[in-house]
Amino acid sequence: MVAETARSEGRGKTAAAASELQTLVAVSAAHLVSHFYIITVPVLLPVLKGRLGVSFFELGLALTTFNVVTALTQAPVGFLVDRVGARRVLIGGLLLGGIAFAMFGLFTAYPVLFVTAVLAGLGNSVYHPADYAILADAMSEHRMGRAFSVHTFSGLLGGALAPPVLFGLMAFSGLGAALTFAALLGPAVALVLLLMPPPRVAEHARVRRSTSTAVSKLALLTPTVLSLTGFFVLLALSNGALQDFGVVSLMATQGLTLSSANVALTAYLFCAAIGVLAGGSLADRTKRHGEVSAAGYALAALMVLAMATISLPTPVLALCMGCTGFLIGMMMPSRDMLVRKAAPPGAAGSVFGIVTTGFNIGGIIGPLMFGAIMDHGAPQWVFGAAIFVLLATALFGVVTERRGM
Repeated sequence: MVAETARSEGRGKTAAAASELQTLVAVSAAHLVSHFYIITVPVLLPVLKGRLGVSFFELGLALTTFNVVTALTQAPVGFLVDRVGARRVLIGGLLLGGIAFAMFGLFTAYPVLFVTAVLAGLGNSVYHPADYAILADAMSEHRMGRAFSVHTFSGLLGGALAPPVLFGLMAFSGLGAALTFAALLGPAVALVLLLMPPPRVAEHARVRRSTSTAVSKLALLTPTVLSLTGFFVLLALSNGALQDFGVVSLMATQGLTLSSANVALTAYLFCAAIGVLAGGSLADRTKRHGEVSAAGYALAALMVLAMATISLPTPVLALCMGCTGFLIGMMMPSRDMLVRKAAPPGAAGSVFGIVTTGFNIGGIIGPLMFGAIMDHGAPQWVFGAAIFVLLATALFGVVTERRGM
């Protein structure tokens, strides 16, 4: 009897582990697609400038439109996730993103770019609230930090794959083929999610739900949640400087070719993805997530300072970009654990939807600011702004830890 009970418990644990793995893989694949979509237009900025005959500022307006739409819809989508289910909402977002880039691939013109930005921005609004709500319910408590790290790793991997994949496809088949390939990614992952069984709810999530009480939308707007939203604004601004305008800034300040600058960007993105995996174990082993974040962002600011003030060979620049990416990536799981800690039971989708709106607020400001800086012939100040924001982010981490958020 005891042996049979033990075997039954063992089978249950195996089934639960298999369900967790399946859920993590599917949600991470969706996150990979989301970051591939986010960086598709920024990667193509030098090509689109000539193809569409517009300025960097005008292209920045399209990127801002994308972020405005996501910023306006992400928090409401978070509440929708908690109401109707994260899986349905995630499938809808993947399909909408695919439609957006299919349209731009078929009709590559500046007005169509804005329609694409609106549709892609709406599709992008689902990923953070839906993904984190699924993971918060489906993953075991002792694996949560590593699950967040794998999820974030997949997103960064999607961004890292975008430059070589898109430029490779353009070289062989043209811009339209590259955009069409991007458009197919979302529906492909949506089909996988549609066919797989619903994720199992972990024991800790069932307990939290059984003891939770209804929380109003306004009650979620605590000082901690609002301050974390500001934290994400700073993260978006630093990321916008390095990821969205890093290529054109390196070309202008360091004299790099388009291909060499994209090598540096790819190093940044791949190393950020690797850093996330290291940061997942760190997030599970420490409770001092604020101080960990502060140290990483301060070191990243020093790396950017070196790139902004010293003339460096291309391999050294790629190394500096890679180290910066690794440090920033390593802090991401600790960042996500801070948000999870701030979320009341049953409101993970809503809180992540509110907090990650900061990404889009920063995404609204960043492209216009950095585009104007480039058009006014001061590309070194793109890196200068990144240094200032990284240091402000590090300060936030210290304050967060001392306040016990």
